[in-house]
Amino acid sequence: MGCACGTAGSGKVSGCQNNGTCGTGGCNRLNSFDWLSDMEVPSAQRFDVAEVRFKNGRKEFFRNTENLQLHTGDAVVVEVPNGHHIGYVALQGELVRLQMMKKNVPNNSEIKKIYRIAHTKDLERFDEVRKKEQPAIFRGREIIQRYKLQMKLSDVEYQADSTKATFYYSAEDRVDFRELIKTLASEFKIRVEMRQISLRQEAGRLGGIGVCGRELCCSTWLTDFKNVATSAARYQNLSLNPSKLSGQCGRLKCCLNFELETYMEALKDIPKLEAPLQTQRGDAALQKTDIFRRIMWFGYRDENTWYPLSADRVAQIIEQNKNGLKPATLEKDAEEQLPAGPLNTDLAQLDKKYRNKSRGKKRKNKPGRNRGPVQPSRQQPNNPGQ
Repeated sequence: MGCACGTAGSGKVSGCQNNGTCGTGGCNRLNSFDWLSDMEVPSAQRFDVAEVRFKNGRKEFFRNTENLQLHTGDAVVVEVPNGHHIGYVALQGELVRLQMMKKNVPNNSEIKKIYRIAHTKDLERFDEVRKKEQPAIFRGREIIQRYKLQMKLSDVEYQADSTKATFYYSAEDRVDFRELIKTLASEFKIRVEMRQISLRQEAGRLGGIGVCGRELCCSTWLTDFKNVATSAARYQNLSLNPSKLSGQCGRLKCCLNFELETYMEALKDIPKLEAPLQTQRGDAALQKTDIFRRIMWFGYRDENTWYPLSADRVAQIIEQNKNGLKPATLEKDAEEQLPAGPLNTDLAQLDKKYRNKSRGKKRKNKPGRNRGPVQPSRQQPNNPGQ
């Protein structure tokens, strides 16, 4: 999963020592690369809003009213309703302005401010507060189970001043947790806020490794969760198997949308079939399509053999079927037969003529074969007297 960048209890940077700016994707969840960091901008013209990262990649915007010299990865104390919290600077400069425009965040007086850069004592107190989060998760799940609520508690985030705790949960339907909030507040002696998140956001907060062998996109770079429909798998000729199409969140994988536009562009050159192809041999149904190679496989009902056809050939057969014509085979049209008439008669006469000539020729004997009749050999009479 990579190293864990951040500031340790001693105030020194831990992990890969890159102060939270490494590009491995495992140090900071949903980290941003500042490609304008090498450009010098006058301090008077520098954008005074910074993006601050909190637990599990949650980010918010805060105004640097004190003109602090901030660097990416610095721990800062920021203003929150009824208290203060500690986060880490994730992005600053003109890129923050673009991020605010992308997320439709207005640049007005409602943006909270940054108090100061966190000291060592602030970080030590924050570490002590964060140690309460794990026991709060287990105790909160026990209370939810006791009330028999159809919800799943996934994470708890304590505020740095230990005055508020945010409980993140996921649920299929609407949940009445008014009695639950009262019980949690009396149990932990703290102000409780319940925040519902989707299953995709829950997977992004927890993190993990996908089937591709890399970290989940929702926990490394993906922030905008778009709707993923089953039609995306159909356009890409994927098997509609829920176990293969579902991610760790239990929903359809977000990566199904990544190449959908490319497939939709390639499908424009593939002819649409409303019925099987009609040939003199029979009807051929579509079995498989290679979208990028523009090859379509067809098979007859009484056979198990598939015949590959180009998209142009398929369009040609469809046009012939619309005109009421049926090709002889799928591969190519049948050759036009020559009309029976004088041409066939002439060919038959020529064959007969040359056949008779070949029969009339005498077979020449090769030299050494014509020896004539064999003469009986003369033998000397046996003379016993000699």
